[in-house]
Amino acid sequence: MSLSKPRISRLLTNRTLLHTPIRRRAFHRSSRLDVVKPFLLADIGEGITECQLIQWFVQPGARVEHFDKLCEVQSDKASVEITSPFDGVIKKLYYEPDDMAVTGKPLVDIDMDGEEVEDGVEKSGEAEGKTVENGIQNAEAGETQNQTQNQPQGRKGNGKGDFGSLSTPAVRHLTKELDVNISDVTGTGRDGRVTKEDVHRFVSQKIQQPTEVEQASSSTAASTTTTQQQDQKLPLTPVQTQMFKLMTKSLSIPHFLYTSSADMSAVTATRKRLNTAKPTEKKLTHLPFIIKATSLALQKHPLLNAALDTASDPKKPSLTYRSAHNFGVAVDTPSGLLVPVLRNVQDLSIAQIAQQLRVLSEKARSGKLAPGDFSGASFTISNIGSVGGGVVAPIISEPQVAILGVGRSKVVPAFDENDELIKREELVLSWSADHRVVDGAECARCAEHVRGLLEEPMGMLVEMR
Repeated sequence: MSLSKPRISRLLTNRTLLHTPIRRRAFHRSSRLDVVKPFLLADIGEGITECQLIQWFVQPGARVEHFDKLCEVQSDKASVEITSPFDGVIKKLYYEPDDMAVTGKPLVDIDMDGEEVEDGVEKSGEAEGKTVENGIQNAEAGETQNQTQNQPQGRKGNGKGDFGSLSTPAVRHLTKELDVNISDVTGTGRDGRVTKEDVHRFVSQKIQQPTEVEQASSSTAASTTTTQQQDQKLPLTPVQTQMFKLMTKSLSIPHFLYTSSADMSAVTATRKRLNTAKPTEKKLTHLPFIIKATSLALQKHPLLNAALDTASDPKKPSLTYRSAHNFGVAVDTPSGLLVPVLRNVQDLSIAQIAQQLRVLSEKARSGKLAPGDFSGASFTISNIGSVGGGVVAPIISEPQVAILGVGRSKVVPAFDENDELIKREELVLSWSADHRVVDGAECARCAEHVRGLLEEPMGMLVEMR
């Protein structure tokens, strides 16, 4: 059987294809499009433009999920943990611990489609021609590393079953500078964390108390031998820094001062009756009565509850008469004086005011106040009487135009309407008003209104809505 030339050519071509090994095409992964999203530090309170970064819970290369903790910041005397708003991989941290982070500026970069990284190199899909098996192995290794990286970095326990030796890098740096063993310091922060204030307090106590060696040497040395103390130069604490900024701004306010003494005998008698009638409940103090009386007076004198705006147009300042009575109430805590806000006092009863004051005080002393607890105050009451003293000169905090300082009540001799000597429980109320917009007469009228309500508590019942 003869074959034609075209037939023979096709047969040879097919034979060649059958015996030629098929060249397999390597798996190729195209470069991915990075979606790196900067996470901005949000506005954390009225007038607050920056906060201190306490510690990071993540590092570049760590994978985070929605609501995972990123860092802890302290703003306006409140410690807050910031969480991730989306899933991704940490690419860049913009601040070091103890730095001041600016609101509205990037805090951290998060790659929403990212892979874990190590030493700046991607661990999977970084080079063309890598097999799927190698990519999976690298991804698994990266996941194991991330589980280690995402664990909070803290010190080992102190052997007492608590978190007393936890601290931030900034605090550990401070202990090195001051030559302090952090395990010797008692922490008062959240979960027993050691704070800068704890370290400063420990150093102060250490300076004041002589060591065993000093005590032994002093017993054998001459009586004229004294222990020399060295000066300590320390940076301002976050609370002091915030106070420094606020009080510096307040220097531009011309303060009008006014004091009046209220007879608290009637309020004390009312409190005692109520506390006796309900012995299982928390005891009522003077402060809820003072707060309610102030709110009732501000309804008749709304100027003292206004906000002064001088920043929008310095040539044409404006006043905003606030309808809500949001009172900042100063609370003394181990971290310093904090001023959380008691909201809508005009709608609260005296019992409700007392209950909310207890909640705010407990949160303040345990370090659980959020930034929102400090914002929006229209008026401030500083209860210095919890510490002691009578007449004070409270300082106004912008944009508020007035503040009330409350001293400690004390029993003094007085004469009644029959000129007979009696005991009188006297409480001094110290007012400060912004004299640029509040004249002395208006401040005095409001102060006397409050005094009258405290001396005749039944008047509060008449004016309450």
